[in-house]
Amino acid sequence: MKTSTSNDDASLEKWRSVALNLEQQVASVVIGQTRVIRLINIAVFARGHVLLQGDVGVGKTTLLRAFAQGIGGSFARIEGSVDLMPNDLLYHTYLGENGRPTVDPGPLIRFGDELAIFFFNEINRARPQVHALLLRAMAERNVTAFNREYRLPHLLVFADRNRLEREETFEIAAAARDRFIMEIELAAPVDPELRRALVFDTRFHDVDTLLAGISSDGVNHHELNGIAAHIQRNIQTSAALQKYALDLWDATCTPTAYGVRIEGVDMQRLLLAGASPRGMSMLLQAARVAAWLAGRSYVAPEDVQAVFHETITHRLYFPPVYELRRNELATELTRAIIQHVAAP
Repeated sequence: MKTSTSNDDASLEKWRSVALNLEQQVASVVIGQTRVIRLINIAVFARGHVLLQGDVGVGKTTLLRAFAQGIGGSFARIEGSVDLMPNDLLYHTYLGENGRPTVDPGPLIRFGDELAIFFFNEINRARPQVHALLLRAMAERNVTAFNREYRLPHLLVFADRNRLEREETFEIAAAARDRFIMEIELAAPVDPELRRALVFDTRFHDVDTLLAGISSDGVNHHELNGIAAHIQRNIQTSAALQKYALDLWDATCTPTAYGVRIEGVDMQRLLLAGASPRGMSMLLQAARVAAWLAGRSYVAPEDVQAVFHETITHRLYFPPVYELRRNELATELTRAIIQHVAAP
């Protein structure tokens, strides 16, 4: 089904149906991740790159392959390692059958402008030089290789960080984290029946066959940039909602001004900096898509609240004494901010 992006409510409603159908298809193959699927769908239609966190084997790759299949684009992946070099993203060399060195395009340019989703697994195992190249591709959606420019107009980057092992890792710089619209956590389902299905239902053991059931007829990845711009132009924010968002921003910088307290924490020393202007802009981009998926033509406070944690926590800057407790403190802080900042 192909739809236009003409500037009218009917167009938005048609695309909303397509987006919700994409969610349903992905949820049929990746079970027990309803909220995660909604958040990634928001990122897809907001055209924002995403950080992922989660234990090994919870389905990150399957989830991203399912979205790539659903939007009809190509999927590429690379594994982070301490010896990975920037050029490994662009090309790789090997001895051909004739015994001579051969050069082939790397994962970032292999599919050209058909690349829709690029998954960098364990990005913090790679060195900062590799991060720098990836950040350029994210920001400019092009790279240079083989003396030519490769355009990546439909690229979305998903990067997973290994949070358990600290040896031979290079944490992403704060400025680099700020370029990701969200950080989303995936965990194994807790429902006993879902856990049983994942272990004993053989349908979930053959990923290729599982993903083959996802149709790409509804969404064309070539059209997503236009759809995203259409959503951002047409989903409205009232003066009261704008004030609410600005108050939330202030609270990420000076939480004590809003009565925010965390037990056992010196609130005057907790933060080095709060969310950036870019971070708040991305929060509103995500909130507009959340409102659209909920069937509204305007952003409500609950739309902002629905994406606040995922868009803000990785943008909070803690001093070293609190950085080791980042996950715990960032979660408590964003929850407290939502509770203490008055919504319209």
